[in-house]
Amino acid sequence: YRLVPEVCFPEQFHDALRATKHFLQPDVLAEYSVDPSRIAISGDSAGGNLAAAVCQQLSKDEHLTIRPKLQALIYPVLQAFDFNTPSYQQNMNMPILPRYVMINYWIDYFNGNYDLAHSLLINNHTALDVGQALSFRGRLNWTSLLPSSFKKNYKPVVQTTGKAEIIQEIPALLDVRAVPLLAENETLQLQPKSYILTCENDVLRDDGVMYAKRLENAGVEVTLDHFDDCFHGCMIFTIWPTDFSAGIQTRNSYIKWLDENL
Repeated sequence: YRLVPEVCFPEQFHDALRATKHFLQPDVLAEYSVDPSRIAISGDSAGGNLAAAVCQQLSKDEHLTIRPKLQALIYPVLQAFDFNTPSYQQNMNMPILPRYVMINYWIDYFNGNYDLAHSLLINNHTALDVGQALSFRGRLNWTSLLPSSFKKNYKPVVQTTGKAEIIQEIPALLDVRAVPLLAENETLQLQPKSYILTCENDVLRDDGVMYAKRLENAGVEVTLDHFDDCFHGCMIFTIWPTDFSAGIQTRNSYIKWLDENL
């Protein structure tokens, strides 16, 4: 898919969806000797975002004759609604992906203004008086979606009054094609068997854990593969001289699940 700043959302989503639909055509699968009953959609980080969004979109396409058997999401980024989940609070200054960097990535993706970064950081865009966000609040209530071992002693950051103009300026903040965690239950029920890998030392940990819980609540078979001693992006570190145990164990666990389920 094309990248920022050449194009911004929703073009990356459209690129990924277009390529996937092309690949799922029977003649294309035959050309590459692909078994149409054994196809998985997978991605890591921003790719996990697109994999989840594409999978949701495909599940609603009534004309599709071949569908993915699985989705496998590796430390996916799935929401821009709450930048104060326990993992965002716990890992706000964690190397590789500190919170302010993640917020700036969202602003880049949406072609927004960096002046909004502080308001996003304190959840002004989803305050209680921001009407556009109200209907989504129940879909991302981490106090009910996360286990106590992840919630620890962190408290929700919910502003009473905020800035509705942020959503007016960047409506994509609440667009499920960009933030798949906010999808309605009816869409989640249509998702294939799912694998979600999360790491403790990662602001995005709770994105993946909450999505796994929402999918499970919707009746989808989900494997949540959590690593207490790993960090965001670690799976790329598998080749000398950066062949870290974090990369090797996450990669091996991911491939093992695919071997057993695909």
